[in-house]
Amino acid sequence: MTQPVTLGGRPMMPPPGAPAEELLIARFRGHARGLFWSALLLIAVAGATGFFYGNLPAGFENWMLIAAAAALVLFGVLIPFLIWASRSYAVTTRRVVVREGMGARRSREMSHVRGYSIGVRRGIVQRMWGAGTITLSNGVDTPLRLANVPNVTLVHEALADQIEVNQILAHRDAQSMSDPDSDH
Repeated sequence: MTQPVTLGGRPMMPPPGAPAEELLIARFRGHARGLFWSALLLIAVAGATGFFYGNLPAGFENWMLIAAAAALVLFGVLIPFLIWASRSYAVTTRRVVVREGMGARRSREMSHVRGYSIGVRRGIVQRMWGAGTITLSNGVDTPLRLANVPNVTLVHEALADQIEVNQILAHRDAQSMSDPDSDH
């Protein structure tokens, strides 16, 4: 049996035929720049509520101000934040996993071994923030879309490396299984 070998700083490769342990490479959410307007709204509502509390014109009461402020914070701050927080992406040594949803979680994944094409789209604002949208397509399933990925070039390189490593391991394992008498 051969010893595991490294490939230029990559994790140790398992011996031929041995199952590879699934390791987490990256876990991230979409870029948080979409929450800018929510944060600005929260600051404005807090300032306006503090200014007008106790200084309302006749016919209005403080509870009306608090109710309006609470509604604005709920619909303009809390719900967008929960939507953003409910989507997460994970890249492991075996697959890419996209999870979304708060109550009922939906999960989609794509295996590195099967191989897929990686498409990157970056708009002007995304380029300014170093973000982008990655689309993974294997030609069979519906494409897997990772929206507003921070550090998109780094994630793209990690995905390309994982496809290559998994294809090499699959090819090596297939060769060792088909030719059991040869020494590697």
